[in-house]
Amino acid sequence: MTGYPIRDRLALVAGLLGPFLVALALVPFRTDLSRTNAALILVVVVVVVVAVAAIGSRTAGAVAALSAAAWFDFFLTRPYQTFDITASADIETAVLLLIVGLIVSQLAARARRLEAITVTDAGHLARIHETAELAQSAKSSDTVVDHVRRELTELLGLRGCRFEYGTLMGQPPRLEQDGNLAVGRRHRDLDASGWPDGEIELRTHRNGRYLGRFMLTPGPGPVPPLQARLVAVTLADQTGAALDTAGPVRDG
Repeated sequence: MTGYPIRDRLALVAGLLGPFLVALALVPFRTDLSRTNAALILVVVVVVVVAVAAIGSRTAGAVAALSAAAWFDFFLTRPYQTFDITASADIETAVLLLIVGLIVSQLAARARRLEAITVTDAGHLARIHETAELAQSAKSSDTVVDHVRRELTELLGLRGCRFEYGTLMGQPPRLEQDGNLAVGRRHRDLDASGWPDGEIELRTHRNGRYLGRFMLTPGPGPVPPLQARLVAVTLADQTGAALDTAGPVRDG
């Protein structure tokens, strides 16, 4: 668990211990409490833990569901203090408890992922909007180039990023408009193979004319998702609005 953030660790502990403590607290009442009502109480516990899991991790919800089913069996079904179940109805209740817990945990995890995507989208839109405004208002194209270079470094987790004006030299791997990477005439599967060694070019165009290129040096981290790569391409294209009036443009 040392590799988990603190909130994820707390969610995992809650998922493991929460159902255990509640099931233990129900032991004095197990002869008077129906199995269905006991299971419903544990479902509530699972839902509470899953609420934590929505902030923590998907794993916490699954652990809570497994823990609830196990301790329901151990403490609240005959024979007590064993993981054996003799009544078919109790087996069905335990299985349903597990299934409900797992389904709810998956829904919570999906909600958390969608929220993260929304936040990420908002950040990407802010980058694009800020760069577009700067391209229209900046008095020097160098200001826009430096701004986009910093944005690309942060967005793509680069070790380095520089800009080249002028004629294309060499044939380095190229980040294309669709966010894929072209190496020669082939496309590289970035998700499977990661970034290639060396620099990667990201060309800047304006009205179909080549203006220059950003030379990207990937960092040691994972390849950014397609969404981030598409934003990078958009930022490079916006640079063209400033470069178009910076001097002679060479076709590439």
